[in-house]
Amino acid sequence: MKWTAQKREWLRELYPDKPNTFLAEFFGCSYSAIKNQAVKLGLKKSQTYLDNKPGCFAKGAEPWNKGKNWHSGGRSRETQFRTGHNPHNWHPVGYERLTRDGIWERKVADTKVKRQDWRPIHVLQWEADNGPVPKGHIVIFKDGDRENFDPDNLECISRSENMRRNSVHRLPKEVASLVQLVGALNRQINKRAQP
Repeated sequence: MKWTAQKREWLRELYPDKPNTFLAEFFGCSYSAIKNQAVKLGLKKSQTYLDNKPGCFAKGAEPWNKGKNWHSGGRSRETQFRTGHNPHNWHPVGYERLTRDGIWERKVADTKVKRQDWRPIHVLQWEADNGPVPKGHIVIFKDGDRENFDPDNLECISRSENMRRNSVHRLPKEVASLVQLVGALNRQINKRAQP
């Protein structure tokens, strides 16, 4: 809808004391078009209109479901999940998936707790050959290929060793200093970008 000068003038006159639903019908536009135009023009509802508490329950009014159980009205019982129902994205134990990080996982349980139900396949393979992964350790791929589950390609290392292997300090000095400069530059850009 195009807002002409005449329509804006009518809106200025009617807006303070009329509900937006009435105005939308009057002008033949949407409810949000009325709200947006009122904001642009800086219009507010009058105190008299607001004192009537439009859109609120009148004092002493009873809701339609007073004294009823939550399932006694409407379609709530009809639309509930049935016992034993599984959602559309449910998978059986043994199902394998690829995560965003490129790690293959296998569903090992159906407790509905994601951390307990899914385990990385390479960790399962390592544990089958060597027992549980010690606390503070992780299983990595020696050749970097995340789809090579050969026991000779899997290695259990401490988290601190993993940090050392992936640290900037393992790079040549020139590259390491360049990476640190890029990080410092990004921090300064982020500081200035924040309000």
